Amino acid sequence: MAAAGVASRRVSEQLIEAGRVEVNGEVVTELGRRIDPENDLVSVDGTAVQLDPDKRYVMLNKPTGIVSSLADQHGRPDLQRYTSQYEERLFNVGRLDAETSGLLILTNDGDLAHVLAHPSFGVLKTYIAKVEGRVSPQTIATLTKGIELEDGPIAADKARLLDVERETSIVEITLHSGRNRIVRRMLDEVGHPVVDLVRRSFGPLNLGTLKSGGLRDLTKVELGQLLTLSRNATGEGRDGTAEGAGSGGAGEDGDDSEDIEE
Repeated sequence: MAAAGVASRRVSEQLIEAGRVEVNGEVVTELGRRIDPENDLVSVDGTAVQLDPDKRYVMLNKPTGIVSSLADQHGRPDLQRYTSQYEERLFNVGRLDAETSGLLILTNDGDLAHVLAHPSFGVLKTYIAKVEGRVSPQTIATLTKGIELEDGPIAADKARLLDVERETSIVEITLHSGRNRIVRRMLDEVGHPVVDLVRRSFGPLNLGTLKSGGLRDLTKVELGQLLTLSRNATGEGRDGTAEGAGSGGAGEDGDDSEDIEE
């Protein structure tokens, strides 16, 4: 725990003695217990701890014009300009359209990436869209009630109107779907084409003041929140294997899939 940056050795011992540490879901109070960092799951006060020092988690504020691929076959600007700054072989969790900016996670943790990117786990993502026209409260209600698209029905988990100007509006949409260009298609369907689109949050992570093109490692708190979300979503067992999680993760091979998540 001390090596993982949770606390000093002495404070870690105090946490264990106080019954605030769990290993594989069981409270541990005896000092000196040995664990396998690659398989055993440790949490403190219900928040998961990453014991593997080889895992890395980075937040990127992806600018517009950048393709969510590690090696774009058409020669367009891609994510390699960011991942090449790290020794680890990082890949992107999900994808954003080239003309959409905002929060993108880069990691080498395939199991975590699978949970975050797959819509079946219900991880919420929030977008801020500047759209054409004056959006009405009735339109916001339609987005949350649900609309029919060519590939099936879809409803925003949350939607709210942030601002209305003479010719444009600002709308916030939260949803867990990872369908192709879903936010743009939803707003097109209700008569308000997107002018500009930014992903502001992904699960417990928020873009905050990170500038366009900026990178930063996740904080210990943010990482703990992500790992806890992942373990709760997959019901991981004592062997640390996520049920249904693919070993490759999302976007690990840097393919040019058109299944763009936004």
